[in-house]
Amino acid sequence: MAKDQTVLFHSTIFGPIHSRRLGVSLGVNLSPNDGKVCSFDCLYCEAGFNSQGPGTTGLPPRENVRRDLEKKLKEMSDKGDTLDVITFSGNGEPTLHPDFPGIIDDTMELRDRYFPKAKVSVLSNSTRIFTPSVAEALKRVDNNILKLDSGIEPTMRLIDQPVSKEFTVERVVEGLKQFHDNAIIQTMILRGEHGGKKIDNTTDEEVEALIKAYKEIKPREVMLYSLDRSTPEEKLVKVEKDELEKIGKRIAEEAGVKVQVN
Repeated sequence: MAKDQTVLFHSTIFGPIHSRRLGVSLGVNLSPNDGKVCSFDCLYCEAGFNSQGPGTTGLPPRENVRRDLEKKLKEMSDKGDTLDVITFSGNGEPTLHPDFPGIIDDTMELRDRYFPKAKVSVLSNSTRIFTPSVAEALKRVDNNILKLDSGIEPTMRLIDQPVSKEFTVERVVEGLKQFHDNAIIQTMILRGEHGGKKIDNTTDEEVEALIKAYKEIKPREVMLYSLDRSTPEEKLVKVEKDELEKIGKRIAEEAGVKVQVN
């Protein structure tokens, strides 16, 4: 069963908030502030399903993002605040913004000026890694966090519901290889049901497929996490931390990668 859920960030710059994975994080939302624009339609997305529409405000222009970000960073710097990371996330997929590479350039410059020790992170669903300018921008950030929720095609399509039929597990794994140790792979572990179909990416078959993919990609790190907030699909079940840690330990041993469990 799905429900109408809309939990949106209503500004381009939001926070800072405390991220369970990244620390004190200042968010950057490159999607509309009254709607959602994404190339996935994930069952677990806290922003809700794409059917809510893109809203009316449109994507924020590059110059506005730079202006608003500089204003907030200067304000925080003047107050002596702490900042661990500037994180691109928000109401959809940040790399869909047509000026994404230029916005990354602006952000790196402003970070160096106001908070040189802070990291720049991008949370991406991996759908735009095939665009050279986007891939090069992702290679420049400190934490290039890319999604892979399953190594099995039907499971990935059921959980993530990619808009494009051309987006496949085989293709994305091949595309992710270009980043190697410049990539952090983020995987949502969950159980549940959607449209009468069972979801469970904790099974041996699923974990083995993920291990195979991680071994091919050779990322710097793998982030495993489960549900933390309300989801638009109500029949999803959180996997508790002790089970996540067991899965993480197996992945670390068999894939030879560092695994962070949140």
